[in-house]
Amino acid sequence: MSGNTHGGDTPGPSPIRILIVDDHPVVRDGLRGVLERDPDFTVTGEAGDGAEAVELYERQLADVVLMDLRMPRMGGVEAIKRLLRGDPEARILVLTTYDTDSDVMGALAAGATGYLLKDTPREELTRAVRSASSGQSVLSPAVTGRVLGQVRKPTQGPLSERELQVLRLIADGATNRQAAAALFISQATVKTHLLHVYEKLGVKDRAAAVSEAHKRHLFE
Repeated sequence: MSGNTHGGDTPGPSPIRILIVDDHPVVRDGLRGVLERDPDFTVTGEAGDGAEAVELYERQLADVVLMDLRMPRMGGVEAIKRLLRGDPEARILVLTTYDTDSDVMGALAAGATGYLLKDTPREELTRAVRSASSGQSVLSPAVTGRVLGQVRKPTQGPLSERELQVLRLIADGATNRQAAAALFISQATVKTHLLHVYEKLGVKDRAAAVSEAHKRHLFE
């Protein structure tokens, strides 16, 4: 993963390695251009479909995989499953034009770290890549609304015991993967519990949820 230091007098974090997966060469070229303008990033490979992405990832690991969904030979959802089967630590950020409920929920259920649309501004994209590289979930605003619509539950009432367990682990600094391992549930289930927590607490992200939980003394 990123964060290693180079040798020399002024060691610093190594660039975040990115694998771009999209069946359109022009899109790949554009993403490479955007990302490599930032010295914190380096594009280590490009793949035109999911099968090629799996092959490239196995040969040279990346810190973050930017994954399109609808591609020939093997689509993004199947590629996500295979990548995570081979490396449970893989950070896969979906970047696509499709925002239907089935696309979004399918990718997240498969284990995607985040889901962005291709009209995402450059600054938001680079921020999302940084977040994904550290294991944080990232959703574009439009996608967040769709996900909440799919898992919507009444906002009244306290957090369930399991939701509180998940939030307590997150407050202690656990990633989704670590929380899933601690509770013997899948990462997708952790994400679903967090979305329920966000809605019940009226917040939009992990930090705000933890802050609101402390204000409400939920951990006491």
